[in-house]
Amino acid sequence: MTDILHIVCSQCSSINRLPRMKLADHPVCGKCKQPIFKGVPIELTAFNFHKHISHDHIPVLIDFWAAWCGPCKIMAPVFEQAASRLEPYVRVAKLDTEREQGVAAQYNIRSIPTMIIFKNGREVARQSGAVDLNSLIQWVKISVSIQ
Repeated sequence: MTDILHIVCSQCSSINRLPRMKLADHPVCGKCKQPIFKGVPIELTAFNFHKHISHDHIPVLIDFWAAWCGPCKIMAPVFEQAASRLEPYVRVAKLDTEREQGVAAQYNIRSIPTMIIFKNGREVARQSGAVDLNSLIQWVKISVSIQ
């Protein structure tokens, strides 16, 4: 395991090099000077989706959702709380399947909400349907082997 991690900025999508031991020290982006982690899910688009899943050296948890979806609305505050508990060891993001239909189709999203965990650019776990906070946190920790 390397001591230097690549972390994509949540604001400008620049790739930052961070020592692993500094991950929890509220790092700021070298380019835009904004906090890299804000404890809230970031919005992904077709433009930045692949950059985050393939360049972040930490797992990326993505909620595939849509504004018209009732269970997605129920899941939204749970996902916000999960971001504050999982970051900076897991990047937490959301992708609107209505706006980004191409990405949703690429990952065969058939029901929403669907949550996928990516690690090193590859899908490692998938779960569909709304869940409570503790179940979500436990699923993520087991799926990516974090404490």
